[in-house]
Amino acid sequence: MVGVGGGRQTVVTMLPHLVKTLRNESIKPSNRALPSLRRTFSLYDQINLIDTVPEDQLRFQWYGDTGFTVNGVKYEGSLLVVENKLMTWAPKTFSEITPESLSIFKILRPVPEILVLGCGRHIHPISPQLRQFIGSTGMKLEAVDSRNAASTYNILSEEGRPVAAALLPFGVVS
Repeated sequence: MVGVGGGRQTVVTMLPHLVKTLRNESIKPSNRALPSLRRTFSLYDQINLIDTVPEDQLRFQWYGDTGFTVNGVKYEGSLLVVENKLMTWAPKTFSEITPESLSIFKILRPVPEILVLGCGRHIHPISPQLRQFIGSTGMKLEAVDSRNAASTYNILSEEGRPVAAALLPFGVVS
């Protein structure tokens, strides 16, 4: 049986031989193409169906035409998530999203780094007034459909980023 010191000494003497052996071996590239995961799985499908939710974080687990499930609780209608707090949100259509509907960000301190805006089923162009208002708060804007907005919120929140979300239900088309 070799003592600890002897074992270390054996490893040290073997290391140059191991390095030399690895340098002499040629790496053979594989001609097999990796399958595209995009065809098989959607990243958003995996993220939206999170079953285990940390108690101290809000996590979107499901979205639908009329609302969302957050931390196991189903909410109908539009939602606003700020500082890990969930609120109902007045806008029912994309045209109702105005600086006034987001006025909480005039007084909120610290301001989140990013506002994830869920536009409903489709992405809509953001009006110059709304874009200017969001920029004036110091936030960056990420406007996507509500399915992707819920997933984006989950990812950014999990990373510990200061993020807020304003989401219309996925069934909203105008």
